[in-house]
Amino acid sequence: MEYLPKDPGILVSAVNMLLRDEEFDTLESLCFHFNKEPEEIKSYLLEHDFVYDEEQKQFRPVGYK
Repeated sequence: MEYLPKDPGILVSAVNMLLRDEEFDTLESLCFHFNKEPEEIKSYLLEHDFVYDEEQKQFRPVGYK
């Protein structure tokens, strides 16, 4: 993957896949690779009702447990 998608649903899927498949071990390392700030991605996805779960290392819908 050369860049992160802009569509929120596809972005969540791509980030979660890259973290799950251990391409990157942290959100920070993933963001560094794509020249993005972690807070930029977190706030963008929060606007679209996704929140980052540090323990699970993935974005989930707000309110999902």
